[in-house]
Formats: sequence, structure tokens, C-alpha cells
Amino acid sequence: MTQTSLDELGPVDYLVVEFPAGESNFTGEMANELVALVDSGTIRVIDMLVVTKDADGSVDAMELSDIENLGPLQQVEAELAEFLAEEDVVNLAASMDPGSTAGVLIWENLWAAPFASAARRAGGQLIADGRIPIQAIIASIEADDHDDDAIEGD
Repeated sequence: MTQTSLDELGPVDYLVVEFPAGESNFTGEMANELVALVDSGTIRVIDMLVVTKDADGSVDAMELSDIENLGPLQQVEAELAEFLAEEDVVNLAASMDPGSTAGVLIWENLWAAPFASAARRAGGQLIADGRIPIQAIIASIEADDHDDDAIEGD
């Protein structure tokens, strides 16, 4: 990973995407989109794992560098640091269904780094952050649409 001073570091996020047994359809689209985010300077990939959970509950994790044919992810792999400990993988896998595979991605938000640096220089510190799941946004929009339909029907 390219050296970045702590003062210049942007916010770091992670996500875990689970693919239930028999339901994955990898076409390369996800890899292409990730590479586009890296190439545009939007994010820097810090770590990436593929975690499998067998039907019996046993867990196996592979770093991206352990995968032979990376395709477009080859250029991302060179920047990776091994960030997650074995305990982290066990904790992440606890929420996975048996027989599933998950991708774990940790990235730095380069787009937010200048703002984050300015906030730290001004004496600010992050005291909370979070994400609103897209499913919650969709449900809220659908509920609003339903409420609007009910009002119009009155």
C-alpha cells in the first residue's frame, strides 16, 4: 500500500457481501467497477478477502493474493495490506449462512481525505458515523408512495 501520513488518511470503511450457496453469478462486473473506483482516485483498496463457510460451519478465508487468476483485480492486489486478523474473519463469518461465500472489502475513501484532514487540523474528531442500508431507503420510498396513493384515494 502506498505510504500515507495519518494526517492525510481518509475515512476507512468495510463491507461484507454474502453470496448464498448456488446463487452467485460472477461475470466480472463487480471487479470492473472496483477497478474503476480505484483508477478514478475515489478509493484505495486496503484489504480484500474471500470467505467461504461450509455446510458444517467451517470457515476458510483467502486473501486476494492467494487467488491465481485475478483478471482486472491484478492491479488492485498490488496495493493490498493484510489488515484483518483471524479473529475478525471468525466474527464476520458468524453472520454468514452455511454454504455461502462472502467478499470482504476494506477501503480508504480518498475523495473524503482532504475534508477529513481539514477537520482534524481544526481540532475535530469523528464521534459517530454510519450507513443507511439501501433496503431501508427503498422501503421508505415505497412507504411514502403508498401513503401518497392513500391520500389521493380519499
